[in-house]
Amino acid sequence: MAEFIIMPKQGLQMTEGTIMEWLVGEGEEVIADAPLFEMETDKLTISIDASISGTLLKIIHEAGAVVPITEPIAIVGDKGEDFSALLDSIGAPAAAAAVAESAEPVQIEEAAIETATVKAPRTGRVFASPRAKMLAEEKGIDVADLDGSGPEGLVIEKDVLDYVLNPAQKTAATPLARKIAELENIDINGVQGSGVRNKVLADDVRLSASVSQGPIQMVAPLDEELIPIKGMRKIVAERMKQSLGEMAQANHRITVDMTNSVALREQYKAVGRKVSYNDIVLRCVAKALTEFPMMNSSWTSEGIVLKKYVNMGMAVAIDQGLIVPVIKNIHLKSLDQISKESSELASKAKENRLQPEDYSGGTFTVSNLGMFDIDGFTAIINPPEAGILAVGKLAKQPVVIGDEIVIRMMMQLSLTFDHRTVDGAPAAQFLKRIKELLENPMLLI
Repeated sequence: MAEFIIMPKQGLQMTEGTIMEWLVGEGEEVIADAPLFEMETDKLTISIDASISGTLLKIIHEAGAVVPITEPIAIVGDKGEDFSALLDSIGAPAAAAAVAESAEPVQIEEAAIETATVKAPRTGRVFASPRAKMLAEEKGIDVADLDGSGPEGLVIEKDVLDYVLNPAQKTAATPLARKIAELENIDINGVQGSGVRNKVLADDVRLSASVSQGPIQMVAPLDEELIPIKGMRKIVAERMKQSLGEMAQANHRITVDMTNSVALREQYKAVGRKVSYNDIVLRCVAKALTEFPMMNSSWTSEGIVLKKYVNMGMAVAIDQGLIVPVIKNIHLKSLDQISKESSELASKAKENRLQPEDYSGGTFTVSNLGMFDIDGFTAIINPPEAGILAVGKLAKQPVVIGDEIVIRMMMQLSLTFDHRTVDGAPAAQFLKRIKELLENPMLLI
């Protein structure tokens, strides 16, 4: 029996996903628990396995579509099975059109103006929602005269109401024709339509413009590309705007002498144990957070929530944007354990293998851009955390020690904190403690 495949929910905050690629084509065999399609969530791109076995009868949403969670995206069933009842149950015009293959297509207008919005071409059959059909019948309106604003040109109730209430909509016209009329300041009600049922087409408006204003001057398009804001980029933008808009973010900076931490890393290397400078930073920050619990808290409407555990986020840049995998209970782990886990999480992030539990539940974040030769920077807090530490590059610098100028390995740290939760002085003490631990790593023992 045919069943829907729905857009799955991956993570508590996920509301929609983008279908990146179908791994099985229509008419091909689907195997339960085998990869069916790739989707981009608000965090990353992952492969989704099929929930049932059978034949992929219909792809409702093609690759590139942004689909709300739990909405049907495909139908799987027995080969040759009639699935029209399932299509009718969701009122999907594009899917239903596949059943009515015999419908005669009408001519499609080419988009001549880049800024115009063009809906999917209609076939001879016009699709409308049940409420739209009922209202149109009550008002004596033919839905074929309406421009559908729903998915893929579906006529919805609002389109019928606009046609009844708005005099400017009395003339049936394509969306592109209306856009050209708006740009040329032409009353579309005075344009003679040449389309089906005297519908005004784009060429009709152009002709009217040329008669009243002379020839339209065509301007060569600029060499530009529009990149849709969706998936991870959209969510990152929304969360960063939310972070700056809702938090009282303040910043402290400090310069650290990393000479002893460099020596510690060399000692690890000498015995065949791989530890990065970032691992040492993570370990020091974790210890400092246990001593300054307000930096490991969250602001809520009910009060400040103190976290008695440290889940350290480590920002990782990937092709799709920025992801923050989390090392859980890092305050209980050794430097060797932190090194192993951070390396595994970074690899999984770059290979799009992270699971929701890998990047959720963070209490504080460290962002390191030292590998990009950045001296120092100010990071934006990852809500609902109270702070984030930005780490710059490690470099040799002349430093005055006593009465001498010596060359030392120096690094800049920048702490961004939520001033609603933490005052300036405690935040400064927290940053100073991190500096003390990095300059004297034996204190970690």
